[in-house]
Amino acid sequence: MTKKAVFLDRDGVINRAFVDNGVPKPPSTLAEVEILPRAREALFLLKKLGFLLIVITNQPDIARGIISKCSADNINKYLMDILPLDEIIPCYHDDDDNCQCRKPKPGSILKAVNLYDIDVKKSFMIGDRWRDIEAGLQSGCKTIFINYGYKEKQPIGFTFETTSLYDASIKIKQLEGNCEY
Repeated sequence: MTKKAVFLDRDGVINRAFVDNGVPKPPSTLAEVEILPRAREALFLLKKLGFLLIVITNQPDIARGIISKCSADNINKYLMDILPLDEIIPCYHDDDDNCQCRKPKPGSILKAVNLYDIDVKKSFMIGDRWRDIEAGLQSGCKTIFINYGYKEKQPIGFTFETTSLYDASIKIKQLEGNCEY
């Protein structure tokens, strides 16, 4: 039996991203991690609706030598320990590595789809950047863009737009009630 999932970006969706000149940056240490308002509530609602919760996160600052893999792993472990997440699939590469796991490519989502027998047509990708939305579109998911008005390339073709993970979870709940997307 196939499952449904909500794929989530990490920084800016679940925890606060630090915005520098209009561009979001991840926390570099565990001490900097701050769960966004109502994010925990949103995740529990999505779990109640029967979704697997899988974080798909680009962490290129490791390849760039800005933070250590150990720091990123500690942040991911902490989030797994305190939130109802099923998996975190990180990509530690930068664009020049041309890997399939780095969003906007769908490799990490497709890895999870195969690992957990997920029906992408019943699944969502929630992100705050164009790379998240593009990866979701390429994998066949419905996409929800959390628009913070970053001063960077904006996504196109997303299914829905919201201002928070909580608002995205409410939209998914409404859709689930209608059983039509």
